[in-house]
Amino acid sequence: MESSSSSYAMPRTSLAGRCAVVGLLLASSAGVSSGFTASVFQEQAQLQRTAPSKTEGVEIELPDFEEMFSRIQAISPLAKLAIQGGGTGEGGGFGKIDDVAPEGMKWKKVESNKRKLVHHIDKIDNFQGLGPPMQRFRVSLEGPVHGMEFASFITSTERRLTWDPQIDQVVEVYPINDLDAANIAMGFGKFGDCEKLGVGYTLTQAHPIGISPREQLTLCGIQKFHDGSALIWGTELEDWHNHLFPEGERKTRGRSHLFSVALVPTGENTFDAEYVLQLDFGGNLPHWMTAPLVVDSVKSMFKVMKPYFAEGEGGELDKIMKQEQIDQENLLHGSSILFTP
Repeated sequence: MESSSSSYAMPRTSLAGRCAVVGLLLASSAGVSSGFTASVFQEQAQLQRTAPSKTEGVEIELPDFEEMFSRIQAISPLAKLAIQGGGTGEGGGFGKIDDVAPEGMKWKKVESNKRKLVHHIDKIDNFQGLGPPMQRFRVSLEGPVHGMEFASFITSTERRLTWDPQIDQVVEVYPINDLDAANIAMGFGKFGDCEKLGVGYTLTQAHPIGISPREQLTLCGIQKFHDGSALIWGTELEDWHNHLFPEGERKTRGRSHLFSVALVPTGENTFDAEYVLQLDFGGNLPHWMTAPLVVDSVKSMFKVMKPYFAEGEGGELDKIMKQEQIDQENLLHGSSILFTP
C-alpha cells in the first residue's frame, strides 16, 4: 500500500521543465469513467504547482486538492464526515454518515456482522475501469484517535511486519520540506491540517502462493481536524516518475490507485475507522484471486491495532500522547515568554 528503504540512489534531477517532479495521481488519466473526470495533477511542467522535498533538487508536485478530496469523500462516507465536521461524539461516526452512494457507484456487500471487529465490508468491482475492486472496511475501536500512530502501522517496516509477513521494506523517502506549502495549497484548513506529506517506497517479499515480489511508489498524507478526527490518504505515482525508484532491478509494479483511512471519535475513548483501498497487484494475476488477500491483510492489520489503541493508561500510545501534550505546552509557554513585554 505504501512506502522504501534507506539504500536509495539519489534521483536523476535535472533537465529544465522536468525538475525531478513527483506527481500525484488518484486514477489513471486515460479512460476515467464518469465521476472522476478532472485532472488531479498536470503532466506538463509549466502547469504544475510544486513544493520542495527535504532532498535537494527533488520537487513534489501538489495535486488539485479540491478534486482529490472530492474523490475520497465520494468513496468514503466517514471521510466526508471527518472533512465536513459535525459527526463526532456519542451517536457519531458511522451513526451520522450519509451512506447513499453517489450516482454510478454501486457498492456490493461482502460481509456484515456487528459482532466482528471488521464489521462491514463492501466493494465495487472493476472500479473506474481499472480492473481491481474498490474495497471498503468498517471498524469500531476503543482508544483515542491518533492519525500518525495509526499510519505507522502501514508506513513503518517494523510495525507493518506485525501484521504483514510479506513486507520487505516500507519507508518515507521524500518528505515535503515545508508543510505550510501543502496547507496553503489546501486552502488554509479547508481539508484539515496536513501534518505529514511525502513520497514512499514499498517492497514486498515473494508470496507463498506464487506471487513474485512487488514494489510501489506512492504519495501519502495525514490530515488532522479540530474535532479530533483524522484522515490518512495516498495514491500511486505514475510511470513517468519512475526515476524516483531506488537503483537496482525493477520488480513487478503494484498500484494503490487510491486509499484512505478516516478516523472519527465516537466518545471519550472510542472511534470509528473506515479503510478504503483499490489495490492492483500487477502482473497477470486475476483480481478475483487477489481481492481476498487484501481482505485477509486488512483484517490482520486491525487485529494487531486493536490492543495497541485500547491499552489505555500507561500504554505506549498513552505515553506518546502525554509527551505530545507536554511538548505543546512547553511550546506555548516559550511563545508567551517571547511576546511578553
